[in-house]
Amino acid sequence: MKHLKGIPVSKGISLGFAVVYLKRKIEVNNSKDSVPIEEKKKILEKALEKTKEEIQLTYENLKKSNPKEAEIFEAHLLVLEDPTLQEKINKYLESQYNLPYAVKSAFEEFIEALQNLQSEYMKERAQDLYDILDSLLRNILNVPKVDLSNLPPQSIVVAVDLTPSDTASLDRKNVLGFITEKGGPTSHTAILAEALGIPAVVGVEELFESIHDGDELIIDGTNGDVFVNPAEETKKQYTNLKKEKEEEERLLKEKAKEFAYTKDGKRIEVAANIGSPKDVDKALEMGAEGVGLYRTEFLFLDRDTPPTEEEQFEAYKIVAERFKPHPVIIRTLDIGGDKQIPYLNLEKELNPFLGVRAIRLCLKEKDLFKTQLRAILRASAFGNVLIMYPMIAIKDEIIEANKVLNEVKEDLRRENIPFNENIKVGIMVEIPSAALNAEELVDYVDFFSIGTNDLTQYTYASDRTNENLSYLYRPLDSPILKLIKFTVDASHMKGKWTGVCGELAGDPEAIPILVNLGVDELSMSPSKIPEAKRIIRSI
Repeated sequence: MKHLKGIPVSKGISLGFAVVYLKRKIEVNNSKDSVPIEEKKKILEKALEKTKEEIQLTYENLKKSNPKEAEIFEAHLLVLEDPTLQEKINKYLESQYNLPYAVKSAFEEFIEALQNLQSEYMKERAQDLYDILDSLLRNILNVPKVDLSNLPPQSIVVAVDLTPSDTASLDRKNVLGFITEKGGPTSHTAILAEALGIPAVVGVEELFESIHDGDELIIDGTNGDVFVNPAEETKKQYTNLKKEKEEEERLLKEKAKEFAYTKDGKRIEVAANIGSPKDVDKALEMGAEGVGLYRTEFLFLDRDTPPTEEEQFEAYKIVAERFKPHPVIIRTLDIGGDKQIPYLNLEKELNPFLGVRAIRLCLKEKDLFKTQLRAILRASAFGNVLIMYPMIAIKDEIIEANKVLNEVKEDLRRENIPFNENIKVGIMVEIPSAALNAEELVDYVDFFSIGTNDLTQYTYASDRTNENLSYLYRPLDSPILKLIKFTVDASHMKGKWTGVCGELAGDPEAIPILVNLGVDELSMSPSKIPEAKRIIRSI
């Protein structure tokens, strides 16, 4: 028996058998040739299209179960569409280099720039570029990719490294875990493994000297332990430990179906963030007491025209019915910033995060806004639906949005279409001006919901998608906590409530702090709900 140690990146215990995955490296030489540039460009264009199709398919498959993690592959598509990359490839082609070498060299310039940054996070992002490069080269050279989606039962994959696309393609029924020689805790591969629930240990030294195809393995993704051909006593120990952990998880999920009260008897509502009706089953399974944030923008993405009123109505109605009588808070369209929709033909802005986005866009494109409000109001006849406006900065925006809402209500009354006449309306508090002026805004709403991601971004004037500014993502520092406290106190003063629906709501470190600040509701990714309720009961 051998005991290896690595970096734990995805918790869980698995007992299985090694499948050694040695990816064949694409060899490229730096020769020049006489193939016309236009012919090379045609080959490249076909390979790019095929690569994009493969990435799009991975994205679509993953989006069904893990929409947030699927965004990794949206970023991969953006890399392939980067005009700067195309310019670099053309530069090498104009020097008569062969096509594979031109592509590889252009990518390596990007990769080298990222690896030279003094940031482990950015170095991990460089690994994603190798993933895209590998797929593109294979399609240029017609080299097939090893299929990881059809491995035998009880497989534990052993590899030098796994790319995000490798990880996303793993068959979760047959693959019980993976171990790699390279990789780190912030890599997209690690993030995907955790999201997919695949136990994983990375950064294991002398991996291939110690493990061979078919070896019996134990992998502990919580502590980073790997046992090769374990003794019977060790197998028995970890089999029992695995059963204990699974029973703990089962009880945690079972307990999550109950309401969560603090030790002094205050109930904290724990709801789910969702993006479509497909997310409902997981949310209910995990004990969600409603939907604290229905991100409606996902209905508008990956299509060529806006969803019709009927399409939206059906998507909202299904969720309202499934959660009845629990609340379903539907956020109106939050597009702009890092979420763009090509068919809306929005004007290019120098700083889209501070531009015409969210409620500002809806008040500018009133027909789009009215269609969505009609669908939401119609769905309110089938459950406990609430409306929430995003990115409110001043009271005038609430007044104008409510004016449009009242016009839509009047239209529905004339058409004898039923809806909840007393539907509640709230706002996202994600701009410091809204938090600081909460005492005034509270008179125009029924509730507040704090978006901590944007609130942190706008407080520190720091783009949260810029990895170089990650040190400024400080949601638990005093400035943010003060803004949360102002908001909570203002709502309570008027007998209203405040929730949190940003990443902070499901953060084990943040939950006790938010509860002590007086927050009434926490909304998070469904998988975080059982642990969140356990923490609330301990406060």
